[in-house]
Amino acid sequence: MTFVKYLKDRLLVLLGWAVLSLLLIFMVWLTPDLHNFWDNLGYLLILQLFLVFLFFTIDYYRRKKWYKAFNAEEDSHLQHFVEAATNNEERMIQEYVNQQVREHHSMMEQLLNSQKDQKDYLDSWIHEIKVPLAAVDLILNSIEFDIPDDKFVLLQNEVQQIDEYVEQILYYSRSDEFVNDYLIQEYSLKKIIQPIIRSQANYFIQKNLQLTLAEEDAKVLTDAKWIEFIFRQLLSNAIKYTPDHGQINISFETKSGGVALILKDNGMGIPPEDLGRIFDKGFTGENGRKAQQHSTGLGLYLAKTLAEKLGVVLSAESTMNEGTTMTLFFPRLDYYHEER
Repeated sequence: MTFVKYLKDRLLVLLGWAVLSLLLIFMVWLTPDLHNFWDNLGYLLILQLFLVFLFFTIDYYRRKKWYKAFNAEEDSHLQHFVEAATNNEERMIQEYVNQQVREHHSMMEQLLNSQKDQKDYLDSWIHEIKVPLAAVDLILNSIEFDIPDDKFVLLQNEVQQIDEYVEQILYYSRSDEFVNDYLIQEYSLKKIIQPIIRSQANYFIQKNLQLTLAEEDAKVLTDAKWIEFIFRQLLSNAIKYTPDHGQINISFETKSGGVALILKDNGMGIPPEDLGRIFDKGFTGENGRKAQQHSTGLGLYLAKTLAEKLGVVLSAESTMNEGTTMTLFFPRLDYYHEER
């Protein structure tokens, strides 16, 4: 609280002093023997006004520590106890505030414990569900020649889709503990993305998509596991929104500040009004609502979030009915030093 605001809160006191001063002036005016007292009365009123403001100044600086404890700019509310009370009124307010802080801390602790229990259960469920998924995949492969090809392909796609959703939940669950689960090393980008491309081979075949992978390679400092997940989300979207007989191109571009991994398709493109929101959590957009496989709105959100934690820049460019280009830019370490 500033001194001006402090004075505004005490306008009633100043008004009371002004009323008493006017009464004093009126009494002097009514008393004939005191008509020569006007000069002395003026000095007295000025002295009173000075003493009043001196008192307010001393009181303000005495309470300043108390006011600072409630300053929203200094710290977030309900995080720390207040311990600067100097009188009974402030102690009453302080006890009330501290009681709210204690209740807030208790509720936050219960909430964190509840979230931890849910996360532990979710992690356990994810690992448990992978066992029957693997079993279903093995059973499906064993009966490949016992069922029609179209049904086999359909089942295979659905199982793979479930596996990808489970993987998405796993990485979403781990995103809060990212710092405990990554290892930065030098990797070949081709070696990172080739297994992901092979895992999507069925979709390429079913949709007759043409894939072009650049011959040159590039090495970057990153974490392979998290980049695999990010690239899987980008490639899955490119396949989903590219029509049959379409093209997907993957290339590497070495720039002054680092290396760019560029994934380009000639699909339906992203509407301009949706392009700025595709990385928002839960946003599916016009394309996601029209697609046969409805979007969860988490894939690109997770890709963007994890890329930022790795220091990788994920960006998108798109033109309707022409295609979309997704770029992962891996800055060099000396690039960061140059920026600083």
